[in-house]
Amino acid sequence: MAQYFSLHPEQPQPRLIKQAAQIMRDGGLVAFPTDSAYALGGHTGDNPLLARIRRIRGVDERHHFTLLCRDLSDIATYARVDNSQYRLLKATTPGPYTFILEGTKELPRRLLHPKRKTIGLRIPDHPLVSALLAELGEPLLSSTLLLPGDEHPLTDPEEIRDRLEKEVDLVIEAGACRGEATTVIDLTGGSPELVREGMGSLAPFGL
Repeated sequence: MAQYFSLHPEQPQPRLIKQAAQIMRDGGLVAFPTDSAYALGGHTGDNPLLARIRRIRGVDERHHFTLLCRDLSDIATYARVDNSQYRLLKATTPGPYTFILEGTKELPRRLLHPKRKTIGLRIPDHPLVSALLAELGEPLLSSTLLLPGDEHPLTDPEEIRDRLEKEVDLVIEAGACRGEATTVIDLTGGSPELVREGMGSLAPFGL
């Protein structure tokens, strides 16, 4: 049965942040709010976690997972970023964008797209996620909490607990959560390519 934490949306309680981070370090799967929608997430190096998220989401190994990062230096550690890509990232983060980039050798191969060797990366603009990332000291593996058959990501923590009570280890509530997914931009080609339109404006990319 999933645990349930209620945290302050602007100043999340350090004690509960520490507990949530420890659950993740121990291999737990956590549902938590971001600046766009709820996400499923956990420790980057935990292989069984990938299988659990894929089963809940109903996706296969070609699904792009996302690393939630603290800042641009994190992104530069885990993805190959040239000068023009860096300028775009700097202009649009933190915010509701996910960027598809080529992964570096710092990432386990199992996290990368099997053919393209790419991964999604983003820097959320949400106090709870920022506090979790600071406590963990490393990126979070995540995926939007969009269940098979649903048109929109989940936003209500009570509903998430009801529907995923036996599938996740912790549900975090931290105030209202937008129900719109991030805008996904592929930066691996010669110019930015729109993969999914969401909350983030397309204007910075000329799309």
